[in-house]
Amino acid sequence: MPTAPDPTSTSTTSITRYWAQYVRTDGTWRMDPRSKAPMEPPGEDLAALRSGLGHTAATVPALWPFYTSSTDGQVTPELEAEHAALSLYGLHQQSQRRPMHKPRASVGEALRALRRSDRFSEEAVDRRVAAAVNATSVPTLVYRLRGLVTQLRTIGQPLDYDRLLRDIKDWHYPESRRRVRRSWGLAYHTWGSRPDTEAPVNAS
Repeated sequence: MPTAPDPTSTSTTSITRYWAQYVRTDGTWRMDPRSKAPMEPPGEDLAALRSGLGHTAATVPALWPFYTSSTDGQVTPELEAEHAALSLYGLHQQSQRRPMHKPRASVGEALRALRRSDRFSEEAVDRRVAAAVNATSVPTLVYRLRGLVTQLRTIGQPLDYDRLLRDIKDWHYPESRRRVRRSWGLAYHTWGSRPDTEAPVNAS
C-alpha cells in the first residue's frame, strides 16, 4: 500500500502555479505594470487547460507548457494533481471576469457556499459532494469534482487551486486521503457563520 511522502521533502511552496501568475494573494487580479489593466488569463490558455479534462497527465500536448511539477521522466502524483487542477481551473475560470482562484478558500468552504447559494437544491449538492468524497481513486475524484466546479462557476464562487492541487495529490494515499476527506467534511458542515470568502455572484 503506498504511503504519502514526507511533506518536508516534497514541499512545492516555492513553485508559482499557472493561476498564481495572474492572481494576487488577496484573490484579486494582478495588474499589468504598463497598462494598469487586470492581468486576466488569455482565453486560449483556458481553452488549452480545459482540453485536459478527461485525460491523464502528460498525454495532452496543449498542457505541457503549463506544467511546473518536477517529473524526472515519470508521471508523478504531483504531476497528476497539477494536470487535474489546471484542467479544472480552465473550466472554472471560463467566461468569468473575477478570479476563480482565491487563496485560503478551501474546497469544503466553497462547496458549503454552493449549498447555501439557492441555485441548486441542498439535497442535490449533498449527493454530489458525498459522491466526490467517497471516491477511492484520483480519476474518479476529478471526474466528480468536474460537475461541482461547473456549479461553482455558475454562482461565481472561487476556491484555492494551490490547496486543491495538494488535496488531489494527497488523494493518492489512503492515510492522507482520509485527512483530506475530514478537512472537506468539517468545512462543508461547519455550523454558524458563512465561509470566509467573498459572497458569490452570478456569472454574467
